[in-house]
Amino acid sequence: MSDPADFIDLALQREASWIRAEQSRDRLGSGLRYYGSSVGAVRGTVRDALRRHQGLTHDEVTALSSELWAVPVFERRLAAIVLLQSNVRLLRNSDLTRLEGFVREARLRELVDPLAVDVVGPLIAGLDLVRRVRADSVLDRWAREPDPWLRRAALLSPLQELRAGTGDWDRFVRHARMSLASPRRGSEAADSVPDGATAAREAIDVILDAVAKSRPELRFSAAGA
Repeated sequence: MSDPADFIDLALQREASWIRAEQSRDRLGSGLRYYGSSVGAVRGTVRDALRRHQGLTHDEVTALSSELWAVPVFERRLAAIVLLQSNVRLLRNSDLTRLEGFVREARLRELVDPLAVDVVGPLIAGLDLVRRVRADSVLDRWAREPDPWLRRAALLSPLQELRAGTGDWDRFVRHARMSLASPRRGSEAADSVPDGATAAREAIDVILDAVAKSRPELRFSAAGA
C-alpha cells in the first residue's frame, strides 16, 4: 500500500470495535467487512492523513481513493468518499467514470448517498458550462440505468443545490421521469439486491422533501414517465 493508504488503514484498525463491527454487519449486511470504526474516526483519520501528506495532486487523490476502495471494508470505502469530498475542487469531469464504478460496487445507501450528494453533486456544480453539459449527459445515462443505485445517485446528486434554493429543478424532473420509466432487466433482476427495489424511488422523495422546505412553489408529476 502507499504511505497514505497504509496510514489510514492502520489508524482505522486502531479505532476498531468488534461490537460496532457486529452492529454494522447486522444493520448493513455481510457483503463487506467491518472494522467497527466510528464515522467520526473515519473523518478524523482522513483529516490527519491530509495533514501528514499535504499538497496531494488530483492524480494522487484519485489513486488513493481507488486504493482505499479496492479492499471491501466499509470503513475504508467511507474513507475514500471522505477523501474525495475533502478534495472535490480537484476533481474533473473524467472522474465520473471512477465514481460510477464506486456507485456500482457500493450498493448501500450509507455509501451511495454521500458519493452522490457530497462528491458527484459538488463536482458537477463546480464545472464550467461546457463540461457541465457533458457531465449532465453522463447523469442522463445513469438515470436510465437498470442499476437502481446509479439511478439513485443521479437523482440525489443535486440535493445540496436544491436544498440551498438553487439548482436546476427541470433537470431533476427530467432525471426523475427517466428513472421511473427506466426498463428493468430480467423482471427487475437489477433491483433484486437488498433494498434495491426502492433505492431509486425513495431518492425522489428525499429531493421532494428538501425542496418542499426551500422552494415550496415547485411541484413534481411523474407524467411523461
